[in-house]
Amino acid sequence: MGVSRTDVHLERPRDPEHGDWATNVAMTLAGILRRAPRQIAEELRDRFDRDAAGVSEVEVAGPGFLNFRLSADAVTATVGRIVDADEAWGRGTTTGESPVIVEWVSANPTGPLHAGHGRQAALGDAVCALLEWTGHEVHREFYYNDSGKQMDRLAESVRARYRQVCGDEVEVPEDGYQGEYVTDVARAFLEQEGDGYRLDDSQEALDAMRIFAVKALRRVQNDDLADFRVRFDRFYLESSLYAEGRVDDTVARLRETGLVYEHEGATWLRTTDFGDDKDRVMLRSDGTATYFLPDVAYHLTKWERGFHRAINVQGADHHGTVARVRAGLRALGLPEGYPEYLLHQMVRVEREGVEVKVSKRAGSYTTLRDLIDEVGVDVTRWFFLMRKAEGHLVFDMDAALDRSDKNPLYKVQYAHARMHSIFGKAGVDPGDVVTQGVDLGLLTDPHERDLIQQLAAFPEVVARASEGRAPHLVCDYLEQTAGAVNGWYHAGNPGRNPELAVLVADPALRSARLVLARAVQVVLRNGLTLLGLSAPTRMERGEAEAD
Repeated sequence: MGVSRTDVHLERPRDPEHGDWATNVAMTLAGILRRAPRQIAEELRDRFDRDAAGVSEVEVAGPGFLNFRLSADAVTATVGRIVDADEAWGRGTTTGESPVIVEWVSANPTGPLHAGHGRQAALGDAVCALLEWTGHEVHREFYYNDSGKQMDRLAESVRARYRQVCGDEVEVPEDGYQGEYVTDVARAFLEQEGDGYRLDDSQEALDAMRIFAVKALRRVQNDDLADFRVRFDRFYLESSLYAEGRVDDTVARLRETGLVYEHEGATWLRTTDFGDDKDRVMLRSDGTATYFLPDVAYHLTKWERGFHRAINVQGADHHGTVARVRAGLRALGLPEGYPEYLLHQMVRVEREGVEVKVSKRAGSYTTLRDLIDEVGVDVTRWFFLMRKAEGHLVFDMDAALDRSDKNPLYKVQYAHARMHSIFGKAGVDPGDVVTQGVDLGLLTDPHERDLIQQLAAFPEVVARASEGRAPHLVCDYLEQTAGAVNGWYHAGNPGRNPELAVLVADPALRSARLVLARAVQVVLRNGLTLLGLSAPTRMERGEAEAD
């Protein structure tokens, strides 16, 4: 045709009637070749080597789409590849990519993590896993905002509670932290230090309470994250930016750009030169830094540590910081778009249709620990991940506590456990299943073909989810796969068509279907593992009764 290269889009049609794969390459070529796209499609169809590609049929549809239907041998060969790959199925590789630093949660150490933090914890952890599964080197970081006015309010709140537990009648500051956890911290401080600070109004006494409270609340947060199966490679302290002179150094470097000016006693950065809607204050009139300045200093450390790809997972309430931080970094010579932001909406927790109010300072919010203790880690993580990050999330406690397959996670886990039950009845260890010598060409039933096609899509789904920072795509896929598994399994029920059962009398067909059952198990397990979830082999309700 005289064309050496073009952008080709190959995708799975939404309607299975349109084949297994489809491409619009003919329409892409039409403008280049100045020919009708359908004519080009027909020529491509006639030249296509079906046998080499494992394709049984190529058809031209609509204005010039090419639809492909895979051969039976190509479809069933996928089953063998899944079983042989085992834990590697769905993993990919990248070449020449720089390491990626992902920062998330980064909660102020002023109280236990709430449900919004939990969503971010699950989301950031899954994004890291997706990047790792697609071959990226990932560094996981938590940034502690342990400086500033909120730390002072925490210390003042602890001092008031400390004096209360000592027997004094004092009020917690109106803008302080009111939760019961503050009293717990105060009691622990009293137990360690005694009542010697009871009448001490000095700054040194307040500093001691602040240091103690931050350490105590960090331990609480870290324990919650560990139990939530979230780990970090480093906890970076905001206070270290000041202690190491990084904030002062950033100010000096910004001044050298000529973009810094003084106005009404404050020091400003001309961020409007980089697309911000207004210039930003770096230093207040009293010389203290605004939140913007240490954020720029911190991200500068990321770049200087060799992380030229950075992803921040934050709540949508941080939307306003995106432009100003990027502007500050561009002023220092860093590239446009650094860092990348993944913003998520907050969480509304409901029980029996009524919202559980979230108020951090009032202490009446639902904590991550509450959810872990009541509904478990697996369900909590799944519910946080199953919706798009940019969408509002209603965490329905009633649905989360449902132990039937109406709960999407249990539907997936039941499907995995059902396969294990089949192997139990067959007297076969799933790990001992091999493909060598098994005639997978016997898997010809439409239920089997549809299931195999679904299993084959897993690596593609992982790649798309990684590229889009979209773990919900994996949740959607696993739920759809569980539906296909249940359809295949139930098709062989004694009351429907026992010839489609896995454990049929024919040894060759039985072996082929056990390989397919193992492929199902591999895909479901890998998907659940990627999301930080367990893949149980036995469940209290809904365990499969294999044929």
